[in-house]
Amino acid sequence: MRALVTGADGFVGRYLVDHLTASGDEVIASGTDITERDQLMDAFAEAAPDVVYHLAAQSDVGGSWNIPIETYRVNVEGTVNVLDAARLGGASRVVAVTSADIYGRVTEAELPLDEQQPLRPVSPYAASKAAADMVCIQAGLGHGLEVVRARAFNHLGPGQSDRFVASAIASRVARNEVSGNSTVRVGNLEARRDFTDVRDVVRAYRMLMIDGMPGEAYHVCSGVDRPVVSLADTLLSLATTPMRLEPDPDLLRPVDIPALRGDNSKLREATGWSPHFAIEQTLDDLLQHWRPVASATSPSA
Repeated sequence: MRALVTGADGFVGRYLVDHLTASGDEVIASGTDITERDQLMDAFAEAAPDVVYHLAAQSDVGGSWNIPIETYRVNVEGTVNVLDAARLGGASRVVAVTSADIYGRVTEAELPLDEQQPLRPVSPYAASKAAADMVCIQAGLGHGLEVVRARAFNHLGPGQSDRFVASAIASRVARNEVSGNSTVRVGNLEARRDFTDVRDVVRAYRMLMIDGMPGEAYHVCSGVDRPVVSLADTLLSLATTPMRLEPDPDLLRPVDIPALRGDNSKLREATGWSPHFAIEQTLDDLLQHWRPVASATSPSA
């Protein structure tokens, strides 16, 4: 397969490119700004991909409150551009990554969430992803483009930005190991999320490209929700020096969803996917990633 990947230089994109290449696919890592429609059309026409993985996005949920217009432009207008460019460039199929944040504030009784859950986005990011989800449906119904929607729940792994909770905590632990500090600042520890290793996530994306049903949405998730405090405690247990958690009001979001847990049975039944990485292994790998970064950027380095 000749596969074009938008957002190829991002956290998940780099893992996806590596996985596709290892699987024998020919990969075009697109670096074109997806809001630049004419340039994107030219890039896709030149690349002539068989399939497209659409990962490029403004993915900072907390930051979206401060830049809502940019978030909508990248995630909605950018998705329209990518789907049009894919269709006109001759691609037969697109896997478009949206987000479980589109479900918004849900009750315990609604968990685990399946793909029929009503969309009630809370953040500008979530609303932009809900709109992008509709754009994908329209591309299929209106243009006949085969689009498979991958609704990703939280994912993590080595190399993730410290704008995301587990990576942020891991980076603070690693810096404390160098500096000798004993406190780790944290935000909302009670929020529960469904975390999946990024290496398992990209496997799911390729499997959906092959076996997913066009026009359908699939949850990419572990099916287990964990409180943030459990991730933080695991990272502290892996630290080389004793540390404690310290709540920081500045790290709280304007609105936070108490719990998210997905039902991945539709993905499993369609593709045979199952996660390979235990959360403890993922967190250990994440901390190992941050340790040399912390050492290299410490004042004494």
